[in-house]
Amino acid sequence: MLRSVFCKHTLLISTSGWLNLPRVICSSSSLSSSDSKTSTATMMSQSKLPSPPVAKKVEHKMELFGDVRVDNYYWLRDDSRSDPEVLANLKQENDYFESAMSGTKKIEDNMFAELKGRIKQEDVSAPFRQGSYYYYTRTLEGKEYVQHCRRLIRNNEAPPSVHDTMETGPDAPPEHVILDENVKAEGRDFYSVGCFQVSPDNKLVAYAEDTKGDEIYTVYIIDIETGTPVGKPLVGVTASVEWAGNEALVYITMDEILRPDKVWLHKLEADQSNDICLYHEKDDIYSLGLQASESKKFLFITSESKITRFVFYLDVSKPEELRVLTPRVVGVDTSASHRGNHFFITRRSDELFNSELLACPVDNTSETTVLIPHRESVKLQDIQLFIDHLAVYEREGGLQKITTYHLPAVGEPLKSLQGGKSVEFIDPVYSIDPSESVFSSRILRFHYSSLRTPPSVYDYDMDMGISVLKKIETVLGGFDTNNYVTERKWASASDGTQIPICIVYRKNLVKLDGSDPLLLYGYGSYEICNDPAFNSSRLSLLDRGFIFAIAQIRGGGELGRQWYENGKFLKKKNTFTDFIACAEYLIKNCYCTKEKLCIEGRSAGGLLIGAVLNMRPDLFKAAVAGVPFVDVLTTMLDPTIPLTTAEWEEWGDPRKEEFYFYMKSYSPVDNVKAQNYPHILVTAGLNDPRVMYSEPAKFVAKLREMKTDDNILLFKCELGAGHFSKSGRFERLREAAFTYTFLMRALSMLPSVGSEQS
Repeated sequence: MLRSVFCKHTLLISTSGWLNLPRVICSSSSLSSSDSKTSTATMMSQSKLPSPPVAKKVEHKMELFGDVRVDNYYWLRDDSRSDPEVLANLKQENDYFESAMSGTKKIEDNMFAELKGRIKQEDVSAPFRQGSYYYYTRTLEGKEYVQHCRRLIRNNEAPPSVHDTMETGPDAPPEHVILDENVKAEGRDFYSVGCFQVSPDNKLVAYAEDTKGDEIYTVYIIDIETGTPVGKPLVGVTASVEWAGNEALVYITMDEILRPDKVWLHKLEADQSNDICLYHEKDDIYSLGLQASESKKFLFITSESKITRFVFYLDVSKPEELRVLTPRVVGVDTSASHRGNHFFITRRSDELFNSELLACPVDNTSETTVLIPHRESVKLQDIQLFIDHLAVYEREGGLQKITTYHLPAVGEPLKSLQGGKSVEFIDPVYSIDPSESVFSSRILRFHYSSLRTPPSVYDYDMDMGISVLKKIETVLGGFDTNNYVTERKWASASDGTQIPICIVYRKNLVKLDGSDPLLLYGYGSYEICNDPAFNSSRLSLLDRGFIFAIAQIRGGGELGRQWYENGKFLKKKNTFTDFIACAEYLIKNCYCTKEKLCIEGRSAGGLLIGAVLNMRPDLFKAAVAGVPFVDVLTTMLDPTIPLTTAEWEEWGDPRKEEFYFYMKSYSPVDNVKAQNYPHILVTAGLNDPRVMYSEPAKFVAKLREMKTDDNILLFKCELGAGHFSKSGRFERLREAAFTYTFLMRALSMLPSVGSEQS
């Protein structure tokens, strides 16, 4: 489990109160600072608002390697999340936030209505075929959550085809609602289903629910037809749950620091206390994962750190027998799939940094054959197996691609693969993701979107080489993809490295003369790829002349494994300087000026925002740091904090002097100083298990103490949510609405306070 699994969080904007922006000519002077103040900037002044909360200071000294750090706000950390004084501080911050935003509440409400108005509220997902049924989700008018449904396939004997469609209408087999999340969520502030697993015989379903946002789940097993519970629920588990045949489940639990450390076998109707522990990972650097093979004949249990992963397997017909598939070798990362009498193994090491694909017989796992060799310019990211085919997800030059191969018949020798077919895509920059497909078919299903193309589901016939669109997200409000332009540019980092930037804007509104407002998004950690994907809410931004850009900085995985390695450990500052280089490129090339540049990042991307604010506060007009990981050094020195031990291979272990001082040099909380900062909005979730709420709380408290400007600083903590904010599909839009109201005010894009309230 990552501290900061990437969430593609998009900021939004409303029509209410729009003022045309003044147009200026871009020149080299755009990079210089400006002291100009507009009426809206004055409105954003903290001095025009009620006095912000002032957190008390309690000296807390921390000493290591002869270095003394004083954290006056350490007291804000409360592991129980129930300390009255801490909760009072968070409530004061929330009250101040509401007071500061009260003058634009009408605009925020109108914005929310606009965002909600783009959503087709009654809709169904692309149905997935399993056995004799189509499974899908349905959304209803005005409802926050989905219904999980299925419908019988009358002609189940016909093989799957790209032209298959689910019967609907009065003569179709009736729809059966298996689980209505809206009913389950009644009376709750938070509700999330982490997995929904149908048994192989289509009679039962196991689903995991989280009612707090802390990502600690309860798993329920029910009869699909009747909804009747089967046995007692499994409590205190992760969302990793798989069927081992029709009579048993395999699941994972966590230790006291929320590290997935034990994998269990549960027989239906048995008490959880009698479940069999199949494996206990005692090394606190490693966490467990669970995945079913596409064939559904094997389950794979992985134990992984940031640089090492090894694999166990169990035959679902004999689930008590867990066996080693790939041994633990530090620095070697493996994952597995299965087809016929072979396991397929993806392997990465220091020498094979972009991975190779191997195959080995199930009955002789030491006898391996290289199917796809390592390539320095192509990263092998994922594979998907079928009875006669292999689909390979790769990255080259930062762009994703899918290549499919026809495999020899099961039982025949496997040799190196030749003559693959490549799937074609329609945009210059885009995002693709694997989707569950029918193993026995020749149909590959994948998800596709771009900065201008709504989320789409395609079925690709691997024999015929054709793609058929099965579902595209409906965007209401007259959306036309042809109105938008997507580009890919490259900024030069300080060491000469070329950093890709993905850009989108509405072509008839943007002048590219420096006068356009721009939002730059970044992440840059964990080898996560920040690919350019669509979000309908972003249209409210683009349709007002905004430019939206994604900086694909080092520390992510967009350009292969080495791109990641060059943005971690003692090279972490490359992540921050890359982002600054992207911002300067956009200014220099007349996409915006400093007075029109906003930045945003979440989680580890919030660390990015905190770091660049300390390094170059003059470069930005406004910043949003969502659930930011900003107290890096203190957190990484404390192994009792959830997930810290597993993170030493990402950030380094500060119990070693070299890492200690390097982390201290960029950790945002440790580097807040007496200087001017732009307008800043910080968010947190009280139940967040990945980034403790206390990190952003301490960051805000120290900023309030140290900063010398009069710009506004707001902090909002969701008291009933976790890392991913609120759970309802409309509730999430509320956060986007107030976020963009904040940024529009900072950019002088709203009327005066009096006009807003009128």
